[in-house]
Amino acid sequence: MVTLTINGKQVQVPDGSTILQACRLHGIELPTLCYDPDLRLAGSCRMCIVEVKGRPLFLAACVAPAENGMVVETESPDIVQARKVILELLLARHGGKCLTCEKNGNCKLQDYCYQYGVSDTRYADGGRHHYPIDDPNPFIERDYNKCIMCTRCVRACEGITMARAINVKNRGHNAKIATAFDGNLADSPCVFCGQCIMVCPVGALTSKVSAGLGRAYEVEKVLTTCTYCGTGCTLELNVKDNRVVGVTSNRSADWSPVNRGALCVKGRFGWDFINSPERLPTPLIKENGEFREASWDEALDLVASRLQKIKEESGPDSMAVFTSARITNEENYLAQKFARAVLGTNNVDHCARL
Repeated sequence: MVTLTINGKQVQVPDGSTILQACRLHGIELPTLCYDPDLRLAGSCRMCIVEVKGRPLFLAACVAPAENGMVVETESPDIVQARKVILELLLARHGGKCLTCEKNGNCKLQDYCYQYGVSDTRYADGGRHHYPIDDPNPFIERDYNKCIMCTRCVRACEGITMARAINVKNRGHNAKIATAFDGNLADSPCVFCGQCIMVCPVGALTSKVSAGLGRAYEVEKVLTTCTYCGTGCTLELNVKDNRVVGVTSNRSADWSPVNRGALCVKGRFGWDFINSPERLPTPLIKENGEFREASWDEALDLVASRLQKIKEESGPDSMAVFTSARITNEENYLAQKFARAVLGTNNVDHCARL
């Protein structure tokens, strides 16, 4: 264990912990933009800087190791002033448009500017880049005018998805996130999993499928399991006015032990069928060449009687059961059990493809 003092309180943390981990372990919150516990460390945003007695420079807490005897201040007047300057520098790059941004109310940069009272920037003399928003892909809106170069999207693409579709192009004031040759996502190794959207702390990366349908504070999040395959990934359906308007996820191990918040393109973006007017809200029974609405009891009784009649007239092996990868493993088990124990046939198949 390592013993250090944070804001006048002596604490102990496991050897190898960073100052940020030491703070959070003892309920002391530090602002972070580039830090993510599941990504390799970058220390690029500097929002988590702290003052350490005897050190001439402020330390980025997310990458600085906690050491025995350290005396750390996280909210000293000098630190607060430095964070305000950092926020101004970030705002010099960040094109606001908060009123119409999809991340309004769910933006960490917005939260920290409010917390530290920063509403404008003095560092706009160098000019702000104006990047076109013209990627024709159907899933991800890339507005790099709002990018603060935290590189979380790059590190998620390489560390979670392993696609390595994006990286940092150029340096300094001209740096931006880009694909190879600064092309479209569809022409890169991108698999449109949306991990970059999940980790982006601002509105630089958002979902085109969910655009304009509801902000984070307007939706109810319903915990459920993805139905696209048998993996059983956990996700949150974002519901507004009894309609699904998006999908989000959480990477806590307790929350999502199967996928830790990672989703594929189908799980993250393939939810719009839920609201389709072509879906059947009630069972239909055909009589005299025409469909009519029926109750579930009536429909199930009809199916049961027809299956019984076919079994009696043609034998159980005249029937087969075909199940799907889009239902749970437990439901697939029940289907084959129904085929063997009730229908009396071993004609069971399963399509484990989409």
